[in-house]
Amino acid sequence: MSDEAPDSLIPYDEIVQEALRAVVGRVLGEVEATGRLPGEHHFYITFKTQAVGVDIPRHLIERFPDEMTIVIQNRFWDLKVREDGFEVGLSFNQAPARLIIPFSAITGFVDPAVNFALQFQAQAEETGFEEHEHAENDPPAAEPVEDGSNVVSVDFKRKK
Repeated sequence: MSDEAPDSLIPYDEIVQEALRAVVGRVLGEVEATGRLPGEHHFYITFKTQAVGVDIPRHLIERFPDEMTIVIQNRFWDLKVREDGFEVGLSFNQAPARLIIPFSAITGFVDPAVNFALQFQAQAEETGFEEHEHAENDPPAAEPVEDGSNVVSVDFKRKK
């Protein structure tokens, strides 16, 4: 018998990634509905700046040509959640900016208040993550704890 698993004809990895990105949409939708973050919750959202559908100011793309992390905490406005993504107003170096981010562009979502994190794998054409600095849209209350608890990481590798 072979130890290799057969290739699946069902795209389980894509289905799971889509479902987990829907978690981000539901959480942001609840914040939109109430107009505020509950308790100490706040979010670090990492996304691919060059992904299809991302619309952010040119100076942010120049500073973060591959990936960027924003913080939804104290200073954000006009959060609007759609089926395929969200838009939000944030301030960068005292300059307001509107960001439109499709859920498909998100590579990470962290709520450090409850030590919850989701990590998403890039699509095949988006390989080669580069280390990046966090956007300075507002100061975070605390750095996320990276001890692995409450972290969901989806990493499906197809065996050839």
